[in-house]
Amino acid sequence: MPASKKNLLLLYNRPREPVFMGKGKAVFDVPDNYLTDRYRPIGPEIQNRFGDQAEERITVRSIALPDLRIPMSLGRQEQFSLFIPRHRKIAARLIDIFMGMRNIEDLQSCAVFARDRINPYLFNYALSVALLHRRDTKDIDLPPYVEVFPDKYVDSKVFEQIREEATVVPEGMRMPIVIPKDFTASDLDEEHRLWYFREDIGINLHHWHWHLVYPFDASNRAIVDKDRRGELFYYMHSQLIARYNFERFCNRLQRCKRLNNVREPIAEGYFPKLDSLVASRTWPGRVDNAVMKDLNREADQIKQDVADLERWIDRIYEAVHQGYVVDESGNRIMLDEEKGIDILGNVIESSILSPNRQLYGDMHNMGHVFLSYSHDPDHRHLESFGVMGDVATAMRDPVFYRWHAYIDDIFQEHKIKLAPYSKSQLTFDGITISGVSVQSEGAPANTLHTFWQQSDVDLSRGMDFVPRGNVYARFTHLQHAPFIYNIQIDNASDAQRMGFVRIFIAPKNDERGQPMLFRDQRLFMVELDKFLVALRPGSNRIRRRSTESTVTIPFERTFRNLDENRPAAETPEEESFNFCGCGWPAHMLLPKGTPDGFPGDLFIMVSDYEEDRVVQDLVGTCNDAASYCGVRDRLYPDRKAMGYPFDRLARSGVDRLANFLTPNMVVQSVNIIHIDKTVQRT
Repeated sequence: MPASKKNLLLLYNRPREPVFMGKGKAVFDVPDNYLTDRYRPIGPEIQNRFGDQAEERITVRSIALPDLRIPMSLGRQEQFSLFIPRHRKIAARLIDIFMGMRNIEDLQSCAVFARDRINPYLFNYALSVALLHRRDTKDIDLPPYVEVFPDKYVDSKVFEQIREEATVVPEGMRMPIVIPKDFTASDLDEEHRLWYFREDIGINLHHWHWHLVYPFDASNRAIVDKDRRGELFYYMHSQLIARYNFERFCNRLQRCKRLNNVREPIAEGYFPKLDSLVASRTWPGRVDNAVMKDLNREADQIKQDVADLERWIDRIYEAVHQGYVVDESGNRIMLDEEKGIDILGNVIESSILSPNRQLYGDMHNMGHVFLSYSHDPDHRHLESFGVMGDVATAMRDPVFYRWHAYIDDIFQEHKIKLAPYSKSQLTFDGITISGVSVQSEGAPANTLHTFWQQSDVDLSRGMDFVPRGNVYARFTHLQHAPFIYNIQIDNASDAQRMGFVRIFIAPKNDERGQPMLFRDQRLFMVELDKFLVALRPGSNRIRRRSTESTVTIPFERTFRNLDENRPAAETPEEESFNFCGCGWPAHMLLPKGTPDGFPGDLFIMVSDYEEDRVVQDLVGTCNDAASYCGVRDRLYPDRKAMGYPFDRLARSGVDRLANFLTPNMVVQSVNIIHIDKTVQRT
């Protein structure tokens, strides 16, 4: 990677410190006219003071700068939310500015000037989107968001300990600061049993990074208009709800109750115990039984009634039941089997791809906004939004899952209108799965183990105005023992066949302990993996490791500094060391289970790759977590509907999963045992 590209990543370091202060071992030589009003009169003294200690000085060229008045209209110490329409427009303008820079040198100059004048959250988001989408920077690996803004993930009490450790103890002798395991509530709150899921760093980073890859607003339509984008919005969030409900069953809780009445009190309160270091404010909580209220917040330019949200929901339901949406010119766009779910996803999320924002409104995003302002709807207390207002923190709140359970219900309303898959659409002629087992390290066959693990994150990149050097926080998270799928597939034909293996897991029983009906169980099917196999004539024994999953990203992308363990530049290993941050965290692949074992149904199917294949070159692309994130700059690598074969109701006569099976499918009972011990990652 050329040096000038790497320099852009230095702009993420210590986001509230002035840009001329040292960033690692380098310092930016900033033109005097780029300094803010506070520092311009003492420019030479400042530049010399910080430049003398640097090993590398980066020259920043003075250029004719674009008009930054719109991006600067959001205050430096305000919160920033992609869900607020005004903030979206501001972000879209800044993305356009960064995308429009002719070359990397001009982009660096513009970004250096903007960095000390623009809200740090806004700057980070817009620069990240631009770097992911510009042709000359798309190979840059963005730093993990938790390293840049640890305040969105770390108990606010910990920062004082971190500052003390960094100030008193020399680098190399510093100890990690342990984050309390469950610091947001007590066991009196039954929802708190899910703390390890909702407050997991990797899960929240996944949600933030997904919305970075799939922004819903930008003047450059190509940034938003990606292959099957609306369908991916549906499927990724649908899988979140399936996983969350699985975890609820493991914790003896009922499935998530849909927030299908936006007027009723929200029983679940939530107090995040987070501080915003940028806004110097505590993230507000939400008391039990709060209600959504009409919003009148002049500072955010939001004046919206709850009745508007209800109207949009009614219109979307009407469109689903009629089988078409109406565009701005009054033309009907049919919600058919192939494209319907994609169109509906763009309507519900209300990206710029929505065929009629005026009619169908801004349902998903404004739902987040109403919920995030329930504590101060008219700004009388001068409070900012709660965690539901930020894609980096929304998944911490129990109400996130209730809102998205309702949204998924609307998608399912469309899906159940589609004709069930026929046997011929499910079978793979001549191919039979004759046996399956799962082997976990140190466990009997078909038994999976989970436990607690402690892992460290270096927060030094995001710690402003404290002594330099690494400072670590130690998080406790769920982890599972690695396991291997052993699959026996028989090919009765005389020729080699290519198959697509699809692996899902679901709870065997419902919250009452009763075996689940297919119509319910299909909504709990959690995708674990999907991969290509060559099936020679006769018997084929397939071994697949859990670490190879196409749903997850490697553990190191969540918890390790990306600069460590990186091979030397311009080597074949460096090319394959492809860090793309979007994907489900590997340590959360399996649900927690229970101490006495939670029974699950492992479903494995092999479909005909000739029917599923998408012809394209995937060499050098981020495609290891394609199931939830797609493939960057490519088509989604599977022609089937996302979630196939469980995205529709079953054919007539099928009431249980066992009746659904065709010869190319198999179900294996598995037991997920949680061992309540904590190990430290070495």
